[in-house]
Amino acid sequence: MATTLPLNPGSKPLPPPQRSTPQSSKSTPQQQPQSGGLRVPSNRKTIYDRNINRTRTAELSRASFAYLFGEMVSYAQKRVTGIQDLERRLNEQGYPIGLRLTPLLLHRLSTPTAPQPRPTRILPLLQFIANPLWRHLFARPADAIESSATNPKEYMITDNEPLVNQYISVPKEMSQLNCAAFVAGVIEGVVCGVLGGQGVGLAAQLYGGENPDQPRDPPAVVSAHNAGEEGGMWPGKTVFLIKFSDDVMKRESNK
Repeated sequence: MATTLPLNPGSKPLPPPQRSTPQSSKSTPQQQPQSGGLRVPSNRKTIYDRNINRTRTAELSRASFAYLFGEMVSYAQKRVTGIQDLERRLNEQGYPIGLRLTPLLLHRLSTPTAPQPRPTRILPLLQFIANPLWRHLFARPADAIESSATNPKEYMITDNEPLVNQYISVPKEMSQLNCAAFVAGVIEGVVCGVLGGQGVGLAAQLYGGENPDQPRDPPAVVSAHNAGEEGGMWPGKTVFLIKFSDDVMKRESNK
């Protein structure tokens, strides 16, 4: 049986202990105002310090691509006179991309002991466009490479479902518009980067430079054409028509 101890009549009950809040030894850092301009990483390295082969397998979100390409089409649509003018502007936007992709892809296809030569012949050039270039842009090769049966200067690269057309709504009054003209500009930039020469349009004048030794005519003119049928298997099928110049064909026959 538990016994209760008697309280001392002269004693008073002790107050309950108070909880002390521990003080952090670290002071709260003061926020420093951000300075304007570009943000520099903490390691002081930028994208130019990366290995050129580090992002070769990186993928871009389709949602991001759809938004960016939609804004590019909206920007090109301002102050145009018609469908051909809009396609010309999209072609000019893709031309400098093709110029810059040419040395990058050639570098990635090279090995320390065997550098990748430039495909200066027509057939290797078309295979270079339909395989390494298409895989780099769309993660798959092109669907077909064909030559014209009527004109020996014309060749065609077929894409049954171009990625650039999947997120663009074309109104009925502009049914002839093909936004894959942007990809046609990329192809034209690759052809000019490999064969030399200057393309057509404002972008070619800005990025092609001026060289009096180069032929006046561009090495090739590339355009995108709708080839799909409504209700068919590939309603968005697009054919990229590559028409080489007389100088290129003469050089081809001499090799």
